[in-house]
Amino acid sequence: MGGAKAVNMSEVPAGLTVPLNDRGQPRPTATMTLTRDGPEGVEVLLGLRSPTMRAFPSYWAFPGGGVSRVDHAAVQALAELDGDESATVACILREMSEELGLVPSQRGLVPLPEEARRAIVNDKTTWLPLAQAGAFDVDRSGLNVLSHRITPPFGPVQFDNAFMHFHAGNHTGVPEIDLEPQTEFTEIMWAMPSDILRRWKTHEIKVAPPVVTLLMEIERTLERCERNMVNAANDIAQRLPGRRSILFAHGVEVVPIKTATLPPADHTNCYLVGDPEGSFVLVDPAIRMREDMEALATAVERHKGELKAVLFTHSHGDHLADMSLLREAFDVPVWGSAHTHLSVPCDRILVDGEVLELGVQQWEVLITPGHHPGHVCLLSEAGLIAGDMVAGFGTILVPPHTGDMGVYIEQLQRLSGSNPHLIFPSHGPVVAQPQRLLNRYIDHRLKRHERVLNAVKSGLNDLTSIAKDAYADTPEAHPGLAEDQALSHLMTLEREERVQQGSSGWSLKEA
Repeated sequence: MGGAKAVNMSEVPAGLTVPLNDRGQPRPTATMTLTRDGPEGVEVLLGLRSPTMRAFPSYWAFPGGGVSRVDHAAVQALAELDGDESATVACILREMSEELGLVPSQRGLVPLPEEARRAIVNDKTTWLPLAQAGAFDVDRSGLNVLSHRITPPFGPVQFDNAFMHFHAGNHTGVPEIDLEPQTEFTEIMWAMPSDILRRWKTHEIKVAPPVVTLLMEIERTLERCERNMVNAANDIAQRLPGRRSILFAHGVEVVPIKTATLPPADHTNCYLVGDPEGSFVLVDPAIRMREDMEALATAVERHKGELKAVLFTHSHGDHLADMSLLREAFDVPVWGSAHTHLSVPCDRILVDGEVLELGVQQWEVLITPGHHPGHVCLLSEAGLIAGDMVAGFGTILVPPHTGDMGVYIEQLQRLSGSNPHLIFPSHGPVVAQPQRLLNRYIDHRLKRHERVLNAVKSGLNDLTSIAKDAYADTPEAHPGLAEDQALSHLMTLEREERVQQGSSGWSLKEA
């Protein structure tokens, strides 16, 4: 964590100092885009990530992983590994051996000996001695880097990912893949990029965001290169990197905006929501700097649809914009709830249950107070624009005087009942398993509610003591935030007539 610094955000208690996140350098990773010539055209290999995986569980993604010390050691030990991307190449060769049981050779893709693969799955450090001993034939000449992409600043750690490529030729020469020894993927599929994108657009499957945009690029380039994948890969690799869309779902593009929000988050997600070729809205364009305004304007210009309005989920400072800067870029109406209208004049007041027609997409407005009065969520087949009801990482505060812990829990239960396909939070990455997260939030808040009540039952009557007792199971909690949230629970318990506040502090409500 970096040095402590005051955070300018309205739900953080006034005068509270919260440490900011010290963001380090992006960590190097590599993924493998394997292609082959199928019976109807070029096919790409994707694996379905296990639901227990930390990143993108139950998503279709490329094989790959982090560049490790093992990979750097391989560069020094194996003469055939050289060049600027040598550690990346070593990483992807090792990951392919482990996850797919395949290695590129002069004969194309070939299966790894079963004994060698099992050894690598059990201990990745065995890859190098096995390679040195000639346990398998490796030829890196067909491996190329398609592009590098640094992951957006959604979490405390960013990754510099190299998208590697290998074209395996005709599908008849590609060996079957045995998934049994490894645990990362539960299924694999070879499919044409257009078929994968079609299924993704109808929300039939979940595909990792960087994979979606690369598949779109491959499909566009194949059209120009007469469906020749080798030529298409060379074309992609020679292009200069530029800004790319971050697509959380079909009709949901995200642009991270630098904001003074609750650490460890330091960005607020602005969403372009709606039909990619029809009308769409900007949700929470919380721009305060010209650089972010220009990045957002570029995303809007790249969009094929028409910007219909700006929509604010609620009126906390890390969600609202510098309105003069915003209007300089976008001359469109402002939408929000009646409570948001008190802070920012809204041209349209959103009400619970109304449906926003955005091209061919329909998004239902849900007014979900608790975190803040008039808080707005949007729900469609694509998923839930959740604002500050949940976070992709970190936590959500319920301010004691403007929020309501009891109502917040009720609204979480309401959102759980909607069973969203995905959750698109204001802070952090897309939530791949919405029910699991919502249930965890509900369970956590209810248990904390009971711990606060039990602290009062035990005879504790001042806020500091109650908070310390109620958060004894979370020693890393910031003491000031613990007191703030304990007060939110106490005020809800008071409204429930379970506790009362008097001259001597908090006590159980007298019968």
